[in-house]
Amino acid sequence: MISPSGVELREVAQYIEQLLGVSATPDYPQAMNGVQLGHQGPVRRVAGAVDFSLATVEAAIAAGANLLLLHHGMFWGGSQPIVGRQYERLRRLMMNDVAVYACHLPLDRDPDIGNAVLLARALGLEPVEGFGAYRTITVGASGACDLPTRDIAARLVAIAGEWDGHVVTAPMQVDRNRRTRRWAIVTGAGASSETLREAADRGIDTLVTGEGPHHTAVDAEEHGVVVLYAGHYATETLGIRALAQRVGERFDVPWDFLRLPTGT
Repeated sequence: MISPSGVELREVAQYIEQLLGVSATPDYPQAMNGVQLGHQGPVRRVAGAVDFSLATVEAAIAAGANLLLLHHGMFWGGSQPIVGRQYERLRRLMMNDVAVYACHLPLDRDPDIGNAVLLARALGLEPVEGFGAYRTITVGASGACDLPTRDIAARLVAIAGEWDGHVVTAPMQVDRNRRTRRWAIVTGAGASSETLREAADRGIDTLVTGEGPHHTAVDAEEHGVVVLYAGHYATETLGIRALAQRVGERFDVPWDFLRLPTGT
């Protein structure tokens, strides 16, 4: 129910569940998708951010938000004693009555506001199917085109630059005449041995991702795949920003995206 005085947190959580299919999506244990911290409420202003940190908490408070939507939630680093900076984060959230909701793989893979499809469209690419197998789901997107690979890389450089990121190409030198005909995107830490094998098996010639282990840059050439690494943060801003906007518009509450780039 939309109200000028705000909306209950449970209504927001139910909306996101229906929008993204959160509970039906497998994820890493530390993701702990859903409400991670409650509050007295109601929700009067929403802020979205990629990562959880004291800087994120302070930015949300400064923005006047009392619901913080995160892609990488409060428990991403695993179980830790609530002392030092962990204690300070929690203390500041509770003192200011800020609730926290986290959404990881459901937001990566969503066909409407997911990180992969939004990045594809920002690159001028049209996603047609999933990519990046994880258990029973795919977390990325793929499609076909006929574009110079260097043009896609240049577009990615512009996007990454908005978030203080940069693009690394593997192999480092890409033939200026090379064309991309089948592409795939897995945002965040999307480059792995498994992802490269999947790309080779499916005839993908260009993989766009955030980051990956060093050996994936070595393996890329042998698989016949060009990998464009654009930074974990830069490739995962679009989805959480879109989610904050959707929640704000659905419940008629103000929303913000908190820009806190990591440079990686």
